Amino acid sequence: MKNRAAVALFVAALLSLPALAQQQPAASTSQDQSSQTATSNNSSGSSATGKAPLQYESRQGFWGKVNPFARKKYVQRQTQPIRDRVNELDELTAANTKMIKDVDSRAQQGIQMASNKATEADQHAVDAGNKATTAQETATKANTRLTTVEGVVSNIDQYKSTNQTEIRFRPGQSVLSQNAKTALDQMAEPLKGQHGYIVEVQGFSSGKGQEAIGTSRKMADAVVRYLVENHEIPVYRIYVLGMGNAPVQTTTAEAGQKPKRMSGGRVEVSLMKNDLEQLATSSTAPAPAQ
Repeated sequence: MKNRAAVALFVAALLSLPALAQQQPAASTSQDQSSQTATSNNSSGSSATGKAPLQYESRQGFWGKVNPFARKKYVQRQTQPIRDRVNELDELTAANTKMIKDVDSRAQQGIQMASNKATEADQHAVDAGNKATTAQETATKANTRLTTVEGVVSNIDQYKSTNQTEIRFRPGQSVLSQNAKTALDQMAEPLKGQHGYIVEVQGFSSGKGQEAIGTSRKMADAVVRYLVENHEIPVYRIYVLGMGNAPVQTTTAEAGQKPKRMSGGRVEVSLMKNDLEQLATSSTAPAPAQ
C-alpha cells in the first residue's frame, strides 16, 4: 500500500509540472511584453503598421528555449500576434500596391492629356500660321488692287488714242463705200463688251464757211450711223464734230510747215481708251493656284 501511494504521488507531481511550466512562461512573457512595450513607447521609432514591433523572448519559463510539453492552444496563443502582424503587413502591402497603381494610372492619364493638349496647340499654331499667311496675301492683293484703283481714278478722264481710221469720200457725197465699211468693221468689232472707251468722229470737207461745215457733218453722221446700227456702239460713247475746211493737224515730221487744207472729203475716226478696261480685266482674271 505504501508503494502504491508513493507511485500515485509521483505521477500526480509529474502531471502538475506542465501546468506550472505553462503558467510560469505566460507570466514571464506578460512581464517581458509589458516592459518591452514601455521601452518601445519611450523610443522614437515605430513600425509601418503604427504598432510597436514584436519583441523576441529571451527566456521561455521553466523549460528554457523549448517546452517539450507545450500544448496546441498554448502554441497558437504564442504565435497569434505574429500571424496578426503578418496579416496586417499583407494588407498594408496590398493597400500600398493599389495606391501606387492608382498614382501611376493618374500620372499616365495626365501625361497623355498633356501630350494631346500639346498636339492640339501645335495644330492651332499651324492653323493660325496658315491663316496669317492667307491674311497677308489677301492684304497684299487688296493693297495692289487699291493702288490700281487709285491710279485708274486719278486717270479716269485721261484717254489715249489706240486706233485711228480715215474714211475717204468723193466730193459732194456722204455715202460710205465698201472699203470704208470694211475699215469701220475692223475697228469696231473688238469693242463688243469692252468699257472705258470713246470714239471721236471728225469730218473734214473742202469749201468755205457753213457749207463746208455742213458737208463735213453729214459725212461724220454717216459714219456714226453705221457704227450704231451695225455694231451697236452706244451713242453716248461717240463724239461727233464737223470741222469743215479746218487745216489738217500736222505730225511731228511735218512740224514747222504750214497746215494743209483738205481738197476732198474725209472723216477721221479715233478710238480713245482709259484704264477702266484694264481694271475690269484684272478683276475678272482667275486667282493663282494655292
